[in-house]
Amino acid sequence: MKSRIELHQELRQRILHLSGVTERQNAGIHEDAFFVRGKMFMHIHGHGHCDIRLSKGDQERVLAEGKARAHRWAPEAGYVTFIVNNDEDLEPAIDLIRMSHAHFAGKQGVPRMEHAIDPTGTVVTRS
Repeated sequence: MKSRIELHQELRQRILHLSGVTERQNAGIHEDAFFVRGKMFMHIHGHGHCDIRLSKGDQERVLAEGKARAHRWAPEAGYVTFIVNNDEDLEPAIDLIRMSHAHFAGKQGVPRMEHAIDPTGTVVTRS
C-alpha cells in the first residue's frame, strides 16, 4: 500500500502527463493547481483532496451517479470533489480528471470508466 505522499506524487505525475498541462504549486489557496489552455481545470488541497472542474452537464451526471461529491464552496462553477485515500481511488480520480481535461482542452470522446462512491465514502467499481 502506498503512503499518502506516494499517492499524491503519482496523482500529480499522471495529471502532468495529460496533453498541454502545466502546474502551479502554491497557487493561492491551492497547493497544486493544474491548467490547460490557460484555464485551471483542477486543483489539489493537501494529499489527495481533488477539486475538479467539469462542464455543467458532466457535473450534474457525475453527482447523480455518485462518482464524486458536490464541491463545498464553488459548485456553481462546475467543481466536484473527489478524495484519493488509497490505490483503488486513483483510477476513478483520473477518470474525472480526464473528463475535465477533455472539456477544457476542447477534446471529445474521452473513454470513461464506471466508478461510484457509496454512502460510506468507499469507491465502488461498476462492471
